[in-house]
Amino acid sequence: MNAGRTGRQLLRQEVTEGIKRHILHNRLRPGDPLPTEATLCEELGASRSSVREAVKTLHALDIVEVRHGHGTYVGRLSLSALVESLTFRGMLSVDDDMQVMADLLEARELFERGMVAKFTGAADHAYLDTLDGLVRRMRESGAKDGTGFVESDRAFHAHLVGASGNALIGQLSMAFWDVYTVVAPYLNVVSAEDEQDTIAAHQRIADAARAGDPEELAAALADHYAPLRRRLADSRAARAGGVPHDGRGVVPAG
Repeated sequence: MNAGRTGRQLLRQEVTEGIKRHILHNRLRPGDPLPTEATLCEELGASRSSVREAVKTLHALDIVEVRHGHGTYVGRLSLSALVESLTFRGMLSVDDDMQVMADLLEARELFERGMVAKFTGAADHAYLDTLDGLVRRMRESGAKDGTGFVESDRAFHAHLVGASGNALIGQLSMAFWDVYTVVAPYLNVVSAEDEQDTIAAHQRIADAARAGDPEELAAALADHYAPLRRRLADSRAARAGGVPHDGRGVVPAG
């Protein structure tokens, strides 16, 4: 390995860690401004090029946000980097065994079924009305309006997990959902014909939450994910048998 390149990588890593320490030490929050490039150079004892490389690295991780003409700020600290990585892995597995997608579905189901008690305990009328409203939006938009249908589907699951009060679980669940949404059209695991089943499954979940019945809610969630696992298994079997796939987009119901 080239010694010069190794040295530059180590220096960039040191500057990157220095900027992260500055954020932590000063208890900065998302949206707070960072010092100017010149100030960071002086504070960290680094060159402008090293600071710029470090900022690029942190920007890719959503730890900092670069607003051209305004400066650098603490980023949203989202899981966008995780989504990008998992999406790429999912795309790689499209022509393989699609294990990434199977793992994502299992993780989402575990998150939601594991929070059943909190769902039913935190469900007030406004919360329940929102769930019903999102199902209604899915029904009104229909699979033919892919964007509206998918957005309502995502909002439903985000609202469902939001009742847990666990922000990390909510972020991870939605990150996994986003990966599934991007990769699913290439898998051909869900078609427009599944629209009514998907809507009915979401309505059953909403009804169970309104009834405050944790056992029915757990059963509804299990039944909702069962067809998704089956479709994924069918797609994996078809690919193993050499069935061609044209890569057309389909409704990634979830």
